[in-house]
Amino acid sequence: MLIPVIPSTFVLTLLLAIGLFFFIRASIKDRTQQEQLIAEQEADSLLTETQQYFASRAYRVTELNRENNQITFEGLVRPSWFLAIFLTLLTAVGLLCLGLVLSMAIPNTGKLPWGLVLLSPLAGWFYWQGARRPEQVSLKLDAVLDQGKGNQTQSLITVTAHRDELATLKQALHLKPCE
Repeated sequence: MLIPVIPSTFVLTLLLAIGLFFFIRASIKDRTQQEQLIAEQEADSLLTETQQYFASRAYRVTELNRENNQITFEGLVRPSWFLAIFLTLLTAVGLLCLGLVLSMAIPNTGKLPWGLVLLSPLAGWFYWQGARRPEQVSLKLDAVLDQGKGNQTQSLITVTAHRDELATLKQALHLKPCE
């Protein structure tokens, strides 16, 4: 006799496993964004400050175009130990649940479904291999005349970088989003 709860639980667990797969795959997705920011400094001093900032974060200058006030930095993104361990544990729990449901849905498989848990370190390995990559940050500086503050010169900076790098850059250099 087949209990009707087991097939529906199997389908739901399979859907959760598919969601876990896409979650793990999204952990290495490129999240590059472009944003325009305003700085209260002039372009020359801001350029020097950004070069020092990126040098302290182990980025190096790969391209410098003085005519267009553009500069490109490149650095190596290191994977997070926490995220690798978290993904491995999350996968272990997901595969443990899938193994439990499989052992109830197909009872004569023995202990084979429980062996799925042994595949969980592959999630951490996948993240570790995919997250370690070179990353580029591109900056373009322009001078802007602020009419509201007595014709004070400000700098408009257009940054193309990973969204986490943008957040730390805004905080470190006290940059404001362009309205």
